[in-house]
Amino acid sequence: MKLDIGAPSNGAPRSLGERIDHVRAQIAEFAVAAGRDPASIRLVGVTKKQPREAVAAAVQAGLSDIAENYVQEAAPKFAGLAAAKHFIGHVQTNKAKAIVETFDVVQSVDRLEAGLALHKASQSLGKPIVALVQVNISATERFGVAPRDAPALVQELRARGLVVDGIMAIGPNTSDTDETARAFTEAARVFERVGGTTLSIGMSGDFAQAIACGSTMVRIGTALFGARA
Repeated sequence: MKLDIGAPSNGAPRSLGERIDHVRAQIAEFAVAAGRDPASIRLVGVTKKQPREAVAAAVQAGLSDIAENYVQEAAPKFAGLAAAKHFIGHVQTNKAKAIVETFDVVQSVDRLEAGLALHKASQSLGKPIVALVQVNISATERFGVAPRDAPALVQELRARGLVVDGIMAIGPNTSDTDETARAFTEAARVFERVGGTTLSIGMSGDFAQAIACGSTMVRIGTALFGARA
């Protein structure tokens, strides 16, 4: 399937498959510039407000990881798709079971009760779940644990049985590249302290800087699917 979604008129790649290839080429370019192996960086397509048709086409084109903010939007959209499914929205404990049923990875655990609710749901459903702890590195971001408190939260969650494989953070909403670099460097320092394999930082507007700071996972929406409706 060749699907044009939010395609620009400036000569940039038009089809979804071309956009995926283009973003992967950019990831490789930024990784090499940072002295890193491009294979160490995982691309997650953020499908918020995109139709199921677009998500299915992206998976068919080789996108192996997809993400959503809302479980009620993801459940019908993701059903039956052969891709790793990531939850990147705020975790409400009363929706923990639905989140575990729908997703494989929860990137946004920012407090103990949320992590414990996910682990309880995982045990009840007999379905493994991998978590990342969300760290707040931006004054404009509402959610996320303070960087200084993240190691203790990770330690407690692991002690209680939840698989925590690293951290996620959202960069500051700014055009100041120095401020973004400082924020991502702070996230990288937290990641070094807590360990795991995943440092999920970087989105469409700042993934070059995120890769330079050590990101192992970038969450890309607009650059793949175009602007949301």
